[in-house]
Amino acid sequence: MNWLRGPKMAVVWTVLRLWVGYQWMAAGYEKLTGGFDATGFLKGALAQAGGEHPAVQGWYAQFLQHAAIPNAGFFNAIIPWGEFLTGLGLVLGLFTVPALLAGAFMNLNFMLAGTVSTNPLMYTEAILLLFAGAAAYHYGLDRLAVPLINKKAAAEKWFHHRHIRHT
Repeated sequence: MNWLRGPKMAVVWTVLRLWVGYQWMAAGYEKLTGGFDATGFLKGALAQAGGEHPAVQGWYAQFLQHAAIPNAGFFNAIIPWGEFLTGLGLVLGLFTVPALLAGAFMNLNFMLAGTVSTNPLMYTEAILLLFAGAAAYHYGLDRLAVPLINKKAAAEKWFHHRHIRHT
């Protein structure tokens, strides 16, 4: 299985990461520049909670009814920016793991709201890229940023450890 995380496969993961990133960035950009109001989507999702075979589960309908719809303005702001920044992170290969987690979380919520579309595919791609580990950002800015962050964290831990011991 190590070959899935090697530099040769990193090319495949990079292409997939760029494609997913572009999808998120384009969706977010469209919402940021074209005006976005999630209210209709949220109310439509709530309407799918009834019937014999509901597309939206009762517990999620409760979240929609009592948290999402009353705070639609908040969701109108975070969804476009979340999509755009998730995409930007994936395209640049910077903060790749948080971007993948954010994308998977958004896809999961869209699916829980009864929307299939490309969400299952993008969710699966995010999970695959998470399993690819560092190979997902081998050709990205995280290849430079992660070692610097780790080095800084280790230095701070060392300093904190020495300071506590000698105080």
